[in-house]
Amino acid sequence: MKKLFQGFDYTLIITPLILATFGIVMIYSASMVVAEVEGLGSTFYFKRQLMWFVVSVIGFLFCCIFPYKYYQKFTVPIVFISFVLLASVAFFGDTVNRATRSIELLGINVQPSELVKLTLIIYIASVYAKKQNYIGNFVQGVIPPLVLTLGMVAFIVAQPDIGTATIILFIVGVIVASSGIRFRHLLLLFFVAAVIIIMAIPYLVTDTRIARFSGAYQPFLDPEQDGYHLIQSYLAISGGGISGEGLGQSIQKLGYLWGAHTDFIMAVIAEELGIIGVVIVIGLFCLLTLRGLYFAKKCTDSFGALLAIGITTMIGVQAIINLGAISGVLPITGVTLPFISYGGSSLFVVMVSMGILNNVAKNIQMKGERSKVVQKESINYKYGRGRIWSIDKR
Repeated sequence: MKKLFQGFDYTLIITPLILATFGIVMIYSASMVVAEVEGLGSTFYFKRQLMWFVVSVIGFLFCCIFPYKYYQKFTVPIVFISFVLLASVAFFGDTVNRATRSIELLGINVQPSELVKLTLIIYIASVYAKKQNYIGNFVQGVIPPLVLTLGMVAFIVAQPDIGTATIILFIVGVIVASSGIRFRHLLLLFFVAAVIIIMAIPYLVTDTRIARFSGAYQPFLDPEQDGYHLIQSYLAISGGGISGEGLGQSIQKLGYLWGAHTDFIMAVIAEELGIIGVVIVIGLFCLLTLRGLYFAKKCTDSFGALLAIGITTMIGVQAIINLGAISGVLPITGVTLPFISYGGSSLFVVMVSMGILNNVAKNIQMKGERSKVVQKESINYKYGRGRIWSIDKR
């Protein structure tokens, strides 16, 4: 049992657990009034998230121990299951706010697009790791995995969930750019992506999405409609000051701030715990991101390195988009804050992802320890033999 837990990077273990635990506390604080008004009981969202937390921690610990290299063997079934779940949303999904993004499995609401983030990270990392010998061949080495990626993203766009689709494309783009493909091929991919986006604009642009942009960058032109959510977020953030109003003391969560326990939970954190609380949370995300990139750089195995890059990018980009939305830097896209926002599927995926990243880190550190032991034994043998030889010579 002791060997199973050797070599772990405790930063990558403790930090996600702190963020997820803190998230449960803040979800209770942010949702208790809304849940009571909805007739669900003040602890409804808290209990649901706590249940997912337990399941997620089990998945996290399992993935910490399970060798990451085995995921390459299971890539096909993982992708197939994810594709089936995505397709089933179109036929059996639950529609909320004109979007159909989740399905009910065994009485549990599951959002397949969250699972697809991790699925595609594993798939793209696995395929490009295997194609290293001919990664310079654009047609055979670069294109095939991207066709499947676009197919899955198309299902997500149709839900519609533009925010998640954008995150997935960005993650895949970072992995592809890190895979060793030629620079001119990378430029060609960016050009093709730009053309596709431009062609898709007439089909993707709606009055609702235009309103999100105007609400983000000119909220006070229409404070009662398009700019309402961002203005309430501003009031929450400004009301907290340096140290906050105190845990549980938020005013904006009392029906003023939409999505107080989901998309805008950081605004509640700012109001209750102030700038100090916000800086601590952002600092923990920065720590996770830097540590993930550190192990991605140290990993000599292509699959492990690309996995680490993809997982780190997923966590970092989601956090940036969420923080950008609540502060008016980016349009509101419905992207939740990893580990902290309410959402079982999201919490499970990020915790499992961190478990995989931990296993990559463990593999790197165990190799380092073995290398040190071998080097030490070699030095001892060399100098020990020299001493014996000199004694014998006398």
